[in-house]
Parts: sequence; structure tokens; C-alpha cells
Amino acid sequence: MSKATRKRVFSAVFFFAVLGLTFWYVFRDENLTKVAGYLKDADIRYVIPAVGAVIAFILGESVVICYLLRRLGTKTKFSHCCLFSFVGFFYSAITPSASGGQPMQVLYMRRDGVPGAVSTVVLAIVTITYKLVLVVVGLAVMLLRPGAVMASLDGVEALVYLGLGLNVVFIAVLLTAVFHPKVIQATLHGAFKLLHKIRPFRQPEQVMARVQNSLDQYHDTAAFFRQEPKIIANVFLITLVQRFCLFSVVWFTYLAFGLSGQSAVTMILLHAMISVAVDMLPLPGGMGISETLFLAIFESIFGPELVLPGMIVCRGISYYTQLLISGIMTGAAQFVFRQKKGK
Repeated sequence: MSKATRKRVFSAVFFFAVLGLTFWYVFRDENLTKVAGYLKDADIRYVIPAVGAVIAFILGESVVICYLLRRLGTKTKFSHCCLFSFVGFFYSAITPSASGGQPMQVLYMRRDGVPGAVSTVVLAIVTITYKLVLVVVGLAVMLLRPGAVMASLDGVEALVYLGLGLNVVFIAVLLTAVFHPKVIQATLHGAFKLLHKIRPFRQPEQVMARVQNSLDQYHDTAAFFRQEPKIIANVFLITLVQRFCLFSVVWFTYLAFGLSGQSAVTMILLHAMISVAVDMLPLPGGMGISETLFLAIFESIFGPELVLPGMIVCRGISYYTQLLISGIMTGAAQFVFRQKKGK
């Protein structure tokens, strides 16, 4: 069994193990017949736009990728950029810490003729702005502390602060790599030597060459940032709209159960806080912790009877439906780019 195959098998086993534990934890001691009755009564007219919001969320990244590629002088079809996004979201959803998404996107972009250096720059910008939106929204909520939002976050603030802190650290590391590559280079060289002493690498020169290559590509991103601040601002705004499309799923879910009394802004911000808390945790799609936080945060809003059905619908659309659609389109991408490679 090859190393790549072993990695895929491990990811699949880990994914289904977490999925099984999540289902067991959520549905233990629950009256499933009663829950099914509530789900049956949900108004499907609001489920349809919720699914549309998820698709808009995925395609929002496609717009960013296509925009950046063209500004960097690399022309590609928008339909192919859509496939890149589906591939990225699918592999991010099934791998710990979303670690598999971007490497697979680089692979598929290469099959489409996009140079590795260009795709790395584009995806670095996508990652930074994607995380930055979460940090900006999270900081705004925790600093302004709107009453309706903070009342529902009581008891889970520590997790929100943890997620916020991890995202800030992650962005700081990326930006340091982008704007101060010598600092990161010296740090990584030191860490590499230490790790090599503890457990020697088989081919240390090749490993270090890969690390250096990554640093050089992030340095190219810095030049792009400095020369085109307007482009980065546009990417940030597109990403902001993209992420709020996903956060709006909880509002449609709320309406689907015939509930009222809460504002859309409050609901969307609370959903965003769940993403802030779980985004950096080493779980595929934040499974387990996302469901737990939803039940804790939205119980007072949906009520004790409807919070579980609400979680099933909201999480089912925002994550599991997204996973299903992305999986189908990843299969389509495999066919399209194999055909292109053959030609």
C-alpha cells in the first residue's frame, strides 16, 4: 500500500469514526420519533433557499479564484474555477483541520495548466482572507458585545476566545511568512535541525528544499499584496459576502420551523461564532463540537423541543449537504481534468 493510499485510508477511517461518535452523542437518549415529526413539519420553502445559500458560499470562492488567476495573468474557465472550489471544500470537509483541501486544489489546477507557483499564491490569499473575515467578525462581536448575541454565548465564550486566538496566530504566521520571510526561514531552519536530531529525516536536503520553496512562494504573495491592495480589498469583500451566505442558513432554518422574534443579524452572528470557535480545531468539518455548540447556543432561541431538529436541518444543510454536493462535483472534476490531460 502506497503512502498516499495509506493517508486516504486513515482520513476515511478518521472521518467515519468522528461521524459515528457525533451521531451517537447527539441522538443518545433522544426520542427519534418525536424529532422526526418536527422535521416532517418543517417548511421546505425555506430549506430550498438555505441550500442555495450553501451553493452560493462554495461558488463565492470560485469567483475569488477566477478573479485572482486572471489578475495574475493566468486565464482559465470560470466553470473550472467552480470545480476547484468544489474539490477544495470536499477534501477540507473530510480531513482534519481542513488540511486536504488546498493540496488537492493545487493538484487539479496543475492538471488544468495553472503553474504551481501561481496556484500557491492564489490559495494563500484565499486562506488569509477566509480566516481574516472570521477574525474581523469575531473581534467585532467580542468587543462590541451586542446583548442578544452575548446572552446566547454565555457558557461557551471560552471556546470562542480559543478559536479566535488560534485564527489570529494562524494569520500572524502566514503574514509573517509573507512579509518577513527571513524570520520564518530562520525559525524553520532551527526547528528542522532540532527535529532532525530527535528523529533524522531520510532525505533532509529534499525536505528542506520543499520548505524553502514554500517560503519563496509566500514571498511572491507579499509582492502581490503590496502592489495590488485594491485587489485584496475586493477579495476581502467577496469573501465576507461568501461567508455570510453560509451563516444565513441558520436564519432560513429558524423560519422553516415557523419561529419568529429573533433578528436575522443576531442569528447569523451566532452562527458565525460557531465557525470562529471550531475553524482551527483538528476535526473534519468541525464535527461533534459544531453540533454541541449549536445545541448550547441556540437552545434559548429555538426552544428545548426544536433545538435538536433545528440543528439537524441547519447542520445537515450547511455541512452534510455541502459535503454531498462537493463530493459529486469532485467526481465530475476528476472526469473533466482526466479527459483534458488525455487530450
